[in-house]
Amino acid sequence: MKFIKWIIAIPLYLFTPVVFGQTYYVATSGSDMTGDGSAQHPWASITYALDQVSDGSLILVKPGLYTGRVRMRGSFTAGVEVRSELPYQAQMRHNQPVFTFYEDARGCHGITLSGFDIAHSGSGAGALVVHIEGGGNGSVYDISVVNNVIHDSYNNDLLKINNSCHDIMVKGNMFYNQNGSDEHIDINSVNQVRVTENIFFNDFSGSGRTNANNTSSFIVIKDSNGSEDMYEGAQNINVDKNIFLNWEGSSGSNFILCGEDGQSFYEAVDVMIENNLLLGNSGNVMRAAFGSKGCKDIVFRNNTIAGDLPSLAYAFRLNTEGANLPNDNIRFYNNIWSDQTGSMGSSFGGANDFSDTPSGETSNWELDNNLYWNGSNPVPNDVSELINYTDDINRLVGDPLLPVTSGIIIPRWVAGMLQFADGSSSIKQVFNKLVADYAVPGPESVLKDAANVSNAPTEDILGNARTNPDIGALEISFSCASIEVNQWIGTTGDWHDSSSNWSLSRLPQACDTVIIPAGAVVQVSAGNLAQAYTLEVAANATLDVDEMAILEVKIP
Repeated sequence: MKFIKWIIAIPLYLFTPVVFGQTYYVATSGSDMTGDGSAQHPWASITYALDQVSDGSLILVKPGLYTGRVRMRGSFTAGVEVRSELPYQAQMRHNQPVFTFYEDARGCHGITLSGFDIAHSGSGAGALVVHIEGGGNGSVYDISVVNNVIHDSYNNDLLKINNSCHDIMVKGNMFYNQNGSDEHIDINSVNQVRVTENIFFNDFSGSGRTNANNTSSFIVIKDSNGSEDMYEGAQNINVDKNIFLNWEGSSGSNFILCGEDGQSFYEAVDVMIENNLLLGNSGNVMRAAFGSKGCKDIVFRNNTIAGDLPSLAYAFRLNTEGANLPNDNIRFYNNIWSDQTGSMGSSFGGANDFSDTPSGETSNWELDNNLYWNGSNPVPNDVSELINYTDDINRLVGDPLLPVTSGIIIPRWVAGMLQFADGSSSIKQVFNKLVADYAVPGPESVLKDAANVSNAPTEDILGNARTNPDIGALEISFSCASIEVNQWIGTTGDWHDSSSNWSLSRLPQACDTVIIPAGAVVQVSAGNLAQAYTLEVAANATLDVDEMAILEVKIP
């Protein structure tokens, strides 16, 4: 067993433990008529499997292409997991919704969907890729969507959660390429939904599609049907520890938007948005990173918004439309807004702009203890707006020393290579790379230990505890006076053999970025400690850590 020690730990996905009973199988070669669900005689369909298994079972779906709608149903108190046996190698396709969680005579609760590659089959498809719909009466609940690649809708949203379902978990997935004026996730008239540890981006050209710059927000939280179901307004929603990048949508939309339909009641109430990393790395213009229209009790804290993000307002837009009530009790704490290029909020040849906040459209707001940086230019200030950065009396203005966001590899799933475009083998690995590459400040950053403790979450984007909290999404528990790149320049050898194997002519130290390039074979032998600030191992390089050795990496 190799021992790799992270100074900033990367936690595993944490759910309520399910002690699985029997394991059953589904395969493209299986049969619902003659199969018994065993590995030797699998069933052909997930729906049939769900109808057969007992509570606490695990259903493994073997690799292959599956077409048609999958009806997710059944009442499971202990829980049943439907999992792709090999991550992302069970491809699920349909020209209508692929997975549906609907009200059913058998019930629909206690189900986890895990590890699939899910998409529409192509143009002309019906609306939605995955749909969780509560029947208006709360009959669909306790549903988890975990570690899936959900992509390429040709009609409407990638995932819609609506109509009074509740207790829904969306965790560790990758979303890209919705269609038209719709979203990656539409959270609509529901209660107790958590969206966490996901990656959101668009990459239409990578799917052979044209980017029409007409798609809407990545996440919208709202209520389209008012009192027609159990809930008036989406309630108790958490959006935390996610990564957003590569905007290709319309200039009227956001990474995250609360409220959209101009209703006469608060469309979203009690929403927590924290520990997210929002990256500006494309030339497409958005409305603002965050928006709220007629919502109440929204907290936006310890998020990192960084990079060149062409927008009509860089930070947020708080406004009303239609019959909306004014936004009420909107709070911003311990966030980073940093554009190293000095073009904060500029677009279409216009001036820089921090926020769009018309007077009279928001009441009871607070802007406190955030960090602002606009490169060589001043942070924009507009006296005609209700909220300016100067309203933050505990503000920090200074360079957070975050990495430049240009040149990001768009990490879409490449099925033919069984890996993501950045070389990762899992969504979690993609996530960790993005955090390591774009959320880590320089050693002299002003954000260190600078958060307001009373308004900070207890952990960061990686799940690490915050003791003396930093501003932004990532908690840094150490500092380096300087960071140097130390690359292996040998061929095959031991990490500690010779300083001549390293580009700095010395063995790596705790504050070095260590690179193991393609073709290299490096071993850390028993009894040795190898250290690095960050570690980059090329896809076709080998780093072998003996079970009696320790590899200590500060930022994984």
